Amino acid sequence: MDSPWQQLYAAADSARLRAHAPYSKFRVGVALFVDDGTIVTGCNVENASYGLTVCAERNAIGAMVVAGRTLRAVALVVDSGVPTPPCGACRQVLAEFAEPSLEIRSRNLLGEEAKWTLGGLLPAAFSRSFL
Repeated sequence: MDSPWQQLYAAADSARLRAHAPYSKFRVGVALFVDDGTIVTGCNVENASYGLTVCAERNAIGAMVVAGRTLRAVALVVDSGVPTPPCGACRQVLAEFAEPSLEIRSRNLLGEEAKWTLGGLLPAAFSRSFL
């Protein structure tokens, strides 16, 4: 399925502007392209108790689950020197809802882009097959 990458990046950047990142200043927005062609967004929400911080990807996945949708592609916009992939925890959460072929793209504020597959970022994901 083709994903509207420019629309995804625009939605992710809009979400990034709403990030609550007073401690790290690392603002992240994400846009998920889902099975009905809509876009679900999320941003990172930090907490003074750092362990309670929730990443943009996990916030968006929660909204996607509530909407009853299926994940098709992920776009991130990050406020960093290089486009960054999802953290390890987010990779594992994405693996719960997507195949290893899921395309993930990231763009920084300079417009530089990088892309990966979920399987390339997390080649041996823990899954229900281990339970």
